[in-house]
Amino acid sequence: MKKAFLLLILFSAQVFAQKTSFVVENIEINSLLNGSLYTPEIPEQTDLVILIAGSGPTDRDGNQPILKNNSLKFLAQELAENQISVFSYDKRIFGLMKQNNLKEEELSFNDFIEDAILVAEFFVKQQKYKSITIAGHSEGSLIGMIASQKANVDKFISIAGAGNTIDKVIEYQIEKNSPFLLKQSQEILSELKKGNIVEVQNPMLQGVFRKSAQPYMISWLKYDPKTEIQKLEMPVLIINGTSDLQIPVSEAEILKNASPNAKFCIIEQMNHVLKTITDDIQNMQSYGNPNLPINATLVKEITTFVKQ
Repeated sequence: MKKAFLLLILFSAQVFAQKTSFVVENIEINSLLNGSLYTPEIPEQTDLVILIAGSGPTDRDGNQPILKNNSLKFLAQELAENQISVFSYDKRIFGLMKQNNLKEEELSFNDFIEDAILVAEFFVKQQKYKSITIAGHSEGSLIGMIASQKANVDKFISIAGAGNTIDKVIEYQIEKNSPFLLKQSQEILSELKKGNIVEVQNPMLQGVFRKSAQPYMISWLKYDPKTEIQKLEMPVLIINGTSDLQIPVSEAEILKNASPNAKFCIIEQMNHVLKTITDDIQNMQSYGNPNLPINATLVKEITTFVKQ
């Protein structure tokens, strides 16, 4: 069932003479998937970018309940001002919460892949865009890689996406922040890779490895970004920032090595939520700063790649 509600949000081009005004519509893909479609107000046919959010309860704007940074909202607005249509959607978690039917233990990584395919096919069937690009941020990078293999899209962009499997990423983050928990974490991850649910005794690890989240992690561990990106037969852009605390540049390099023909862009001082950062304190604060603009180089690189 398709519903579209025009929000009548207009952004005047008179303020920024070099930029294009656009409208924003709420689009309902199905009962679980809703998003914002940003459409430039120009007579010409446009390219479309589909943004896929990262891990956790992340909405169409790149926000979580207690961490609002508007990263994806600002990216969508900037691309629309550069005459690119953008669709960014709430993860199915929000649809399930609205239906009072969210059961974390029933979530699967495959559900999010199928959602991304469904969203892409929704717009492919319209046959109104010059090209369709899937752009996945963080966890959304791997989801987007796999969805791009199955949906009839034209290009793929990885933004702050891992090159290693998620167990290696978690190990990196734990070793960096709490090295004394690394050995226990590795033991837990080893069991999860075998498909086994683990009783986690250490309260310091129960948040990351809570039992209700383990089925999702088990399904996630089955996919290796290095393998999936090799399956793409389309132009690929790999982007990461030097100030990313969660996904280091080395992860982007792994993706590049697996996909030699991909365009590769490392952006100085850009962090995981796509903001320009000058120090560690600002980096941490940026996750909850809804007013800090996103990195300008990111917008330029994506715009150039999409329009090529």
